[in-house]
Amino acid sequence: MTPVTVITGGGRGIGAATARRLAQAGHHIALCYRRDQAAAGAVLADLQATGAQAIAVRADTTDPDQVGALFDAAAQLGPLTGLVNNAGVTSPIGPFTELRVDDLRRVVDVNLVGYVLCAQQAARRLTDGGAIVNVSSAAATLGSPGEYVHYAAVKAATDTLTIGLAKELAPRGIRVNAVAPGVVRTDIHAVSGVPDRADTAAGRIPLGRAGEPDEIAAAIAWLLGPDASYATGTVLRVSGGL
Repeated sequence: MTPVTVITGGGRGIGAATARRLAQAGHHIALCYRRDQAAAGAVLADLQATGAQAIAVRADTTDPDQVGALFDAAAQLGPLTGLVNNAGVTSPIGPFTELRVDDLRRVVDVNLVGYVLCAQQAARRLTDGGAIVNVSSAAATLGSPGEYVHYAAVKAATDTLTIGLAKELAPRGIRVNAVAPGVVRTDIHAVSGVPDRADTAAGRIPLGRAGEPDEIAAAIAWLLGPDASYATGTVLRVSGGL
């Protein structure tokens, strides 16, 4: 059976790199994006060029109706075998005391509520042998002081979600794991107001550089695949030593 994988936040960064890697490995892909249709279209063209069946679905993962429609669309590709919960946002870097409530609510909504809604749909539809991979962050254990403590707290919740859901779904043969990237060279830093953060942070990373999206995608692909058949409830840190 051909794997069918839903990837949220698939138009750029880690999501796009994961989509391309999985398509090369023979997956059919339902690529979810929220806003940038051009970026999603470019990724979709790359996926289809590999011979994979792929669709791009515009959906806000914080809206349960749109999430349901996303998974209904994915069902056109065949029975669901995997979910990559990747759609995420940060907010402007700064001291905790300056955090705005609307930024806090947006980070919780996208990075936690969205993950829960997508995982819930996947849990209803996956059959034995299916897998969910949540994209967490090394921030979950580092705390991100002076940058975005609230984002770190939400990523810690992602880790807890991963562990609890892994135990609940294990009797059905469904595995749930997470990947915790460190500083990765993606557009997310521009949203936080420090677009060159991947370079400025290099000095505090033991390996001396930021990660690349493909390096995170490789870990996600492994956790989705048969080589990780005995891994569940795991948070795999891919952070250059942070």
